[in-house]
Formats: sequence, C-alpha cells, structure tokens
Amino acid sequence: MSADVNFCLRCGTGLALIAREEDGGMKERLRCPACDWTHWNNPTPVLAAIIECSDQGGKVLLARNAAWPGRMFALITGFMEAGETPQEGIAREVTEETALEVESLSLVGVYDFQRMNQVIIAYHAVARGEVRLSPELAEYKMYDLPELRCWRAGTGYALADWLRTRGHEPQFIELPPRK
Repeated sequence: MSADVNFCLRCGTGLALIAREEDGGMKERLRCPACDWTHWNNPTPVLAAIIECSDQGGKVLLARNAAWPGRMFALITGFMEAGETPQEGIAREVTEETALEVESLSLVGVYDFQRMNQVIIAYHAVARGEVRLSPELAEYKMYDLPELRCWRAGTGYALADWLRTRGHEPQFIELPPRK
C-alpha cells in the first residue's frame, strides 16, 4: 500500500485498509470510512530512453542522476505529462535532460517495476547534438555497445532486451542490496 496518501482527498478523513468485493474477489485497499473514496494506488507510467547518439558513432549515452549516491549510470527517464503521448513525453525528457534532438524513436518494451509502483515504457531514441545536462543529472558517459552493463531492475531489463536486438548478449552487474 502507498505510504504517501494517508487522508481522503475528498473529505480529509484518515484512510483505513478496508476489504471490499471487487471483480469477483475481496480486495483490501486504502479507503475512506466516511465518504467511501478509494485510493487505487495504480502504477505510475514512467518513460525511459536508450539514447543512441548518431553523431557519436552510435555510442549510447547513460547518465547519473545528481540525487543518486555512488557512480551508477542509467537510462534517461521521466514522467509522462497530461496531454502528451508516450513518444512525445520521452522526446521531451531527452531534450530537457540532455539537450539532444531526437531523430527517431522505437518502442523497446514495457517493464514492471513494482518496487517503485511503476510501469516503465522504454524506447530506443536516436538523437544528435551537443550534450548539455540538466541540473538533475550529475554526469554522463558514452558507451560502445560491448561496454554496456545491465542491471537487474526495470530499465536494466529494457537495456538488455535492446542489446539482444543488436546481436549482443547482455552482461549484468550485481547491484548492492537496498538498505
């Protein structure tokens, strides 16, 4: 259950775990005992891009988020905004975070990321231009395909699937356990 919603958004009453018959079975959700409002806690769509830089010999850009400890580099990601398609959203995120111009997009796949209650929609983006990182990114690296290492979580599986389409068997790194 979500820890970020504790009160009813309609009437302000404290939410409680209440079981109710839904779709042929009992389902426990955070609900308002006063007005019956339900916090559905559905996964959030997150967009991700494997950025292949056409003017860098096809190297792939991975970036490190400024808020992350350590030296983990990953795909460019962001939230879809109301009124945009996933393709428009990821093209916007790539440009906002790297200043690169997206030339083409193709869907890699859709990935479950339950730890963060997200569904990741991953794209292969071919882009060009001079990289200028937004303040939310600390640094970036350019990788040849054989140098890329995947991780066993959401976007790491997308990178692995994309590498397979390029004839490369992905190599996985083991991440330290989460605290």
